[in-house]
Amino acid sequence: MGYTFDFGAVFDRAPELLWGSLGTMGLALAGMLLALLIGVLGVAARTSKIPLVRALVIGFVEVVRNTPFLVQIFFIYFALPLMGIRLNPTVTAIIALGINGGAYAIEIIRGGVESISKGQIEAGFALGLHKGDVFRLIVLKPALRAIYPSLTSQFVMLTLTTSVCTSIAAYELTSAAQRIESDTFRSFEVYFTVTAIYLVISTLMMGMFALISRHQFNYPTR
Repeated sequence: MGYTFDFGAVFDRAPELLWGSLGTMGLALAGMLLALLIGVLGVAARTSKIPLVRALVIGFVEVVRNTPFLVQIFFIYFALPLMGIRLNPTVTAIIALGINGGAYAIEIIRGGVESISKGQIEAGFALGLHKGDVFRLIVLKPALRAIYPSLTSQFVMLTLTTSVCTSIAAYELTSAAQRIESDTFRSFEVYFTVTAIYLVISTLMMGMFALISRHQFNYPTR
């Protein structure tokens, strides 16, 4: 082929890749927390007795799930300033990730909530629990256990989606890789290494989620 592989140029820039990885994990964690908040609040609103509130949640979910993430982040970063709302790349990335992940989280959590029998909810009210306590203790926690695998898989996907945030100059792993590649012209070595790093990050996250599952949801259901 006439191409000589040289990973030395990549290893020399390892600190940049490390900082980029930390940036990726920071964006992912913040995006996950925001997505989970949107998901829980969205499910609560989805069960509202007010038709307009339910319609707004359904519309939000449909719009976000049926448009590309790249378009969403461009809209927040480039279109909102025309309305006087200016956000820096990091904040924009977190909001876009949270909104995107939140739309999927609403549907995932809703599926878990609807799996809870009405008898359990009625028993909670019979015990004198407040509506908020019934939702938190009797509905939400068992529902989270039921949908935990799907929700965590979505969060891992959200972590990989952070790579798109390089399009607005948010600092994360892919943006660091692009700078290194433009300086060294070692495309194969750079992106091979970055692929391996993303694989490690995803594996560590799945291990972390499995550990949380064993500690938080390891209780009998009957």
